[in-house]
Amino acid sequence: MKYRNLGKSGLRVSCLGLGTWVTFGSQISDETAESVLSIAYERGINLFDTAEVYASGKAEKTLGNVLKSKGWRRSSYVVTTKIYWGGQAETERGLSRKHIIEEIVRAMTYVIDRGMALYWGTSRWSAVEIMEAYSVARQFNLVAPVCEQAEYHLFQRHKVESQLPTLYHHIGVGAVTWSPLACGLITGKYEERVPENCRASIKGYQWLKEKVQSKDGQHQQAKVKELQPLATRLGCTVAQLAIAWCLRSEGISSVLLGVSSVEQLLENLGAVQVLAQLTAPVLQEMEALLGNKPTTKKESRA
Repeated sequence: MKYRNLGKSGLRVSCLGLGTWVTFGSQISDETAESVLSIAYERGINLFDTAEVYASGKAEKTLGNVLKSKGWRRSSYVVTTKIYWGGQAETERGLSRKHIIEEIVRAMTYVIDRGMALYWGTSRWSAVEIMEAYSVARQFNLVAPVCEQAEYHLFQRHKVESQLPTLYHHIGVGAVTWSPLACGLITGKYEERVPENCRASIKGYQWLKEKVQSKDGQHQQAKVKELQPLATRLGCTVAQLAIAWCLRSEGISSVLLGVSSVEQLLENLGAVQVLAQLTAPVLQEMEALLGNKPTTKKESRA
């Protein structure tokens, strides 16, 4: 496993983290969750991500119970969670002081000063909002965010490649990205139909089923098939190639994996070895195939 700084902070995190969205407390059993978490830790993953809303709170509980039962040194791993959509009551969601915060930067500083967290970051914030938070922190001598969690994969590129690098260089905010396989679309499992027991067939994820069956979804799946010969040439799966491709981007601290089995986890971990094979010619070949590289303002004016 390779390790990187979380943004430009001193915290070292594994370049691949383990996410719990959809899987923990929902798609997989607690026993499978424990097996996945154990293998991930043994293979060097030290970043585990969850959120209060995942599986209506069950994901956090499952993750916490497994970590407690393992007895691993608390200093040997990092747990990240996200807050906003807490419960059904008016006082259980949002960012009010009753729920968690009223003024975000000041409240996060309060939490860190009292040892309840060591760092804080944002999730799905715009570049402007992140800069505003940083400016508030500088103005009032508060703690600034160190990372932004954003969706990033072969077909979702603009924010991570066009906006976040500037934040990384100017204020040290790194990226923790999620959905490197586009919710499974890049694995090719949706090519013929939506399989049972996959994310797109779970209650509440009808939007994902509609997405993969849409015109754009069909186009993306065709692109995935075109990547297969390149993956074969490199001696890896398309999934490993796609995850390694995410890792190549500057300013990315960690890429979160979402897996439903130990076998899937082990396959995804192989992406670390593929990263070294992503030479300039290979990346150019992928860009030519994808045809969706974001253009910066400077490039669009040229």
